[in-house]
Amino acid sequence: MTTVGVIGLGNMGLGMALTLQRKQFEVTGFDALPAARGKALAAGLAVADSVAALAARVDVLVLSLPTSGIVEQVVLGDGGVLLAARPGLVVIDTTTASPASTRKVAAALAARGVALIDGPVSGGPKGAANGTMTMVLGGDAAVIADCLPVIQALSAKHVHVGPTGAGHVTKLLNNLLCGAQLALAGEAERIARAAGLDPQQVFEGINAGSGRSAATQVNYPTWVFNDAFDSGFTMKLMRKGIGLAMDLLAQTGATAALSQAAGDLWAASAAALADGEDFNRIVAFEGDRTTTGA
Repeated sequence: MTTVGVIGLGNMGLGMALTLQRKQFEVTGFDALPAARGKALAAGLAVADSVAALAARVDVLVLSLPTSGIVEQVVLGDGGVLLAARPGLVVIDTTTASPASTRKVAAALAARGVALIDGPVSGGPKGAANGTMTMVLGGDAAVIADCLPVIQALSAKHVHVGPTGAGHVTKLLNNLLCGAQLALAGEAERIARAAGLDPQQVFEGINAGSGRSAATQVNYPTWVFNDAFDSGFTMKLMRKGIGLAMDLLAQTGATAALSQAAGDLWAASAAALADGEDFNRIVAFEGDRTTTGA
């Protein structure tokens, strides 16, 4: 039986760990926070005493951590994965992270015979708990093939998009497109209202044409028009992802005026929309003011 470790037992990590356990993998978790460890134990998950103890005993190690900085600390720091892991271990990093940091971590692990797959995820806590996430994967094709049982247990769809770091590049571009399309849909709603029309009827027409997007087809009917705003994905998380996309834009030197404008809009939203607000609230942000609709 493949043994799997999960480091980071928040909403996503604990959901993934329990999904893997339910699908007959031998799973052990770890989290730096006692409360998270306690919640995992209460849910029936075995919990290791430390990162090092966990890394030394598993075949596959899944990371579900908040930032690249924490990934580097967990992998490269004192008592981390790097010094404890056995050659042949595969690390799957599901964090939304900096591609440059990912390549740095992968190079350090490779020197000790440990492979890294960057596999950021979409689907939220519900997808993690149900094993229905989407994963975009960066790394060696043979390593990914060896880990397919774990990957398939976690996801309804996975796509290998290139070498190490490509998964995180793709995830950042996905978040950028999602954020830009959602903000643009908010503008379309405001224009429709200003024209004296019912935005829901207008969006039905848009969704029958070439201007449709996930924002108009999924986000608006599921979380906006009904005023639910309970997707489980926060402004803080989306601003983080789009901020990393802006860093990528600066590093590559690519020309992307609309992307830059979207990034500026999301950054400016911090003054009006709190970190804990649902990310779909961006539809009401106009740059220097917010609207509540009609």
